[in-house]
Amino acid sequence: MANVAAILLAAGNASRMGAPKQLLDYGGRPLLRHAAETALASGCSKVIVVLGAKAGAVAPALDGLPVVTVVNPRWDEGMGTSIQAGLRAAAAASAEAVILMLADQPLISAGFLDRLIGIHTDAGQAIVAARYAGTAGVPALFARQYFDDLEALRPAQGCKAVIQANEGNACLVDCPEAEFDVDTPDDYQRLQTLAGAK
Repeated sequence: MANVAAILLAAGNASRMGAPKQLLDYGGRPLLRHAAETALASGCSKVIVVLGAKAGAVAPALDGLPVVTVVNPRWDEGMGTSIQAGLRAAAAASAEAVILMLADQPLISAGFLDRLIGIHTDAGQAIVAARYAGTAGVPALFARQYFDDLEALRPAQGCKAVIQANEGNACLVDCPEAEFDVDTPDDYQRLQTLAGAK
């Protein structure tokens, strides 16, 4: 199995939610813990969680889980800084590739993460990303050859810039589940409705 590290981005301050969305209840667990457990259930060899805003309040949601926690002091400058904070931890762990994922995409499954890893290892794809709502984005796998490109992101940029700049080397995998993220109280209400319907 390839040495693929999951980088779980959870540093934002959830300004549109009005409270730390990492701690919102989903199925009896905080949203952040659900995402971390999803990553741990996949074939990723290491799970790195990048915290930032309210890190002290959010970190206990991960108690007892075998994850590496990184606090990004520059979280308020944008997602690019959190990607880079996680990437440095992954590189230190000799990761051959990383999967970037968000704490607020609760419908993403461990099976989908494994599908990204499988396409990378079996077909040699250096970038494998989710395709949804007419775009491409996270969860997204990047092989080590693209670590420098991720390190070069401007603070406010996300990884979509690297995907778009290397479309010829990217494999996009349909993932309608990635379209759903929890940014607002209305989103959270929809999530609760979905969870209740299961």
